[in-house]
Amino acid sequence: METPENFALSCPIPISNYPAVQMAHGGGGRLMQQLIGKMFAAAFSNPLLDQQHDGAVFDTGGAKRLAFTTDSYVVRPLFFPGGDIGKLAVCGTVNDLAMCGARPRYLSCGFILEEGLPMDTLWRIVQSMRREADVAGVQIVTGDTKVVDKGKGDGIFINTAGIGVLEHDRVIVPKSVRPGDAILINGDVGRHGIAIMAVREGLEFETAIESDCAVLSGLVMDVLAAGVEVHCMRDLTRGGLASGLNEIAGSADVGIVFDEVAVPVREDVHGACEILGFDPFYVANEGRFVTFVAAADAERALAVMRAHPLGTDARLIGHVTTESPGLVTMKSQIGATRIVDMLSGEQLPRIC
Repeated sequence: METPENFALSCPIPISNYPAVQMAHGGGGRLMQQLIGKMFAAAFSNPLLDQQHDGAVFDTGGAKRLAFTTDSYVVRPLFFPGGDIGKLAVCGTVNDLAMCGARPRYLSCGFILEEGLPMDTLWRIVQSMRREADVAGVQIVTGDTKVVDKGKGDGIFINTAGIGVLEHDRVIVPKSVRPGDAILINGDVGRHGIAIMAVREGLEFETAIESDCAVLSGLVMDVLAAGVEVHCMRDLTRGGLASGLNEIAGSADVGIVFDEVAVPVREDVHGACEILGFDPFYVANEGRFVTFVAAADAERALAVMRAHPLGTDARLIGHVTTESPGLVTMKSQIGATRIVDMLSGEQLPRIC
């Protein structure tokens, strides 16, 4: 059995640098990526986990492969324009399954409730989850509930896990990305994070900014049904577009180039980001994803995406290259090129 002294010597992260878990919020910051890569991935390494995708895809010996994923939701505030923690919990897990190319089927749900949480608040959240599950065509089939002392749970935390079915033989993982691939996005970026910030800080803008929180599986299934050669997909949650592209570039060991002008950002979101000092490309989304497709299929994929309500503003934003493997670069509005790196932390914590 490994003693604490031996663990300190063998731990892949220098213990002196990490006396405790620091504020490495979400999956979008460099610190969290280091924590995941050097601690969890190192300890639990296996072929499924090493795919570095939004979920695990595996063969059970049946006719179809399954996808499995899990996520936890700690957003503050619990209710925000365009959604709430319950809607977020369903959408987030359903979307992770969709990014694996799977049709979502079943969810589990674990509630951690803080003592004193009003029952009408819990009821609103539960009803929101039920509505969103109906939209996604999934069933919540098992779960768990725990209550913690007052002051220990921030109202409510939710964990959801999901199982989906792959109805095709494609291998949709980061390592399938190849040079020449076109990169498409299904709409504008940055709304979810700004909607959360506005409520949390009591900010009022000229127009109400609502989260883009939505179930993406229907749109994804349409793209796959059209026979588009999809190599990878990634939903742009914590860390936004920039972090999502960096994760793919690192996993696939390719270079990624995208055009700043091609990425849609609403004027009110752009203005809010300027006021608050945020970069919209790093701000979280909950209804946006990028898909990497064979260049020959880009126009067909865009047509399919634009025919769906959640893809009407779909754009071709960039491509994959052999140059500068692992790096993401952006062509700016003035024609200059700059590296878009991972943030050292997270612009806005507790957004999902």
